[in-house]
Formats: sequence, C-alpha cells, structure tokens
Amino acid sequence: MNKTLEILITNDDGVQAKGIHTLARLMSRYGNVTVVAPRFGQSGKGTALTMDQPLHFQEVGLEDNVRYYWVDGSPVDCVKMAIFELFSDRFPDLLVSGINHGSNASAASVYSGTLGACQEGALYDIPSIGFSINSHSPNVDLSAVKHYLPQIMERLLIVREDGYAIDIRPGTYLNINFPKLPVAEIQGIRFARQGKGQWVQEFDKRNDPHGRPYYWMSGLFKNLDEDRTSADHLLVDDAWISIVPHRVDNTDYEALAHYQQSF
Repeated sequence: MNKTLEILITNDDGVQAKGIHTLARLMSRYGNVTVVAPRFGQSGKGTALTMDQPLHFQEVGLEDNVRYYWVDGSPVDCVKMAIFELFSDRFPDLLVSGINHGSNASAASVYSGTLGACQEGALYDIPSIGFSINSHSPNVDLSAVKHYLPQIMERLLIVREDGYAIDIRPGTYLNINFPKLPVAEIQGIRFARQGKGQWVQEFDKRNDPHGRPYYWMSGLFKNLDEDRTSADHLLVDDAWISIVPHRVDNTDYEALAHYQQSF
C-alpha cells in the first residue's frame, strides 16, 4: 500500500495508554500517523473544552516512525491543538480515537471523550472513527482488535487514482466496540444502533477523616433494550464487534416535523 493518508490519532486514556500505542502501530500501514493525546487520562470528558486555563503542547518523541505529542487538556482540546499547530495547511485525511480501555456502547457514547474527539473531527468533515474494547484493564489483550481492524479499514478505504479516501459521510463518525474476547470466540462484525440504557446509583456517599460527606462517582448500568440483533451493547455482550454510525447533527427530524405542524 502507498502511504498517502495523513492520520491523526488521539484518545481519552492519555498518551501513555497501551491502546493508543497499539492503534498507532496498526494505522501506520495506511499512512503517516501523528499522535496528539491528553497528557493524563480524560475519560468521560465528552466534548469538553478547556477555556479557563492555558494549554500546554509538548512533543514526547518518536516511536515506530510515529511522532507523539501531549496536550494538558481534553480529547477535543487535542484535536483542536493538532489542527492549529500541525495541520493548519491541510486537515488530516482521517482521525482515529482510541483504543479506549472500556466500552463506549449504549449510553457510554454520550459521555465518551473518545467519541468527543470523533465528533470534533466530524465537525471539520474529517472522517473519524472511535475504537473501544469492553475492558478497563490497562493491559487488556488487544489481539482481537489487531485481527479485525485491518478488515474494517480495508472495507472503508476507497482506492482512487490519487490515493485513498475513507467511506464515511461528512458529518458522520463511527463508534466501533470490541468484546473482551479471544479472536476465535468473536462472532464477527455487525452494524448496529445505539442501544438503550442509563446509569443508576451513580454515587457512593462516604465520609472523610473529619466526618464530612463526599461523593465518589461509580454507578451501575441499567439495560433498557431487548433487541439483541441491533443494540450495540447487547451485540458486544453476545461476542460481536458493533459499529454504530453517529451524526454531529442531533436534530430530531420527526419531532421537528411534528412541532412545525402543531405550532
């Protein structure tokens, strides 16, 4: 393959996370990779921006021909900084976020910093993909991602005379979730919808040494879906890799039509 794509990689687990280094190596076969990631973990930051303090941007070094940088901010800060400092003349051809340590299926996609970065990319019409695996272990086995990611990428790549393009519509980004399973136990790949669910019992209430109450976010996931053939989190539970296309445009067009008729 000719390396024609300029690829920006970020995450929300931080520049030192195993997932992002694995992702950078996997994506290097498709083009020139630049990593700009948070200095420290930013899980659950969604599309947060840092607007109340200065940001620092620093080069970390070169690893496997991939140049790494950190930003002491959120994943969206990283995307914005990368565009401002490194891609001011030409946007990346592809933005990839992850590999997130933890599922971003169902309601988790609403809060995800991994997908917040993808949404930011999609705002610039940069084809964007988020990869996650259903395990929070820092040393999770990523062999399934290594096996299936090339299959996914080769289906998304469009070969043209002047190089490659990515089959992702403007304003859309892909949310891809892997089960925490060996390759042999995975059923395959399914396109899906965002599953229905919510977080409940979200805080543990504790007391500090002075007897003052404080709260620590924990939470339990409550499944509200029964369709195991289309809900992303249930497909992942049943050993499928789920792919959900998300849109930056959050307009509910059915509700819009209803209100336009009734007002």
